[in-house]
Amino acid sequence: MTKTKSKKLSGISSWPADDRPREKLLKKGERSLSNSELLAILLRTGTPGVSAIDLARAVLKKFGKQQHAAH
Repeated sequence: MTKTKSKKLSGISSWPADDRPREKLLKKGERSLSNSELLAILLRTGTPGVSAIDLARAVLKKFGKQQHAAH
């Protein structure tokens, strides 16, 4: 497997559908998502080797926001 393909396989698209932020939003609504999942949806994509979720977590951490599920 090439380096590019292995990175692609570790991204959000390789997660079970029920765990992916967009699918979770459509099935369960915005209140079921964490702040990082909501931000990841807005970001749409990560960077090479960093998923949109990981990027969203880093942004929230940098700006002092704690990740938690919205209830």
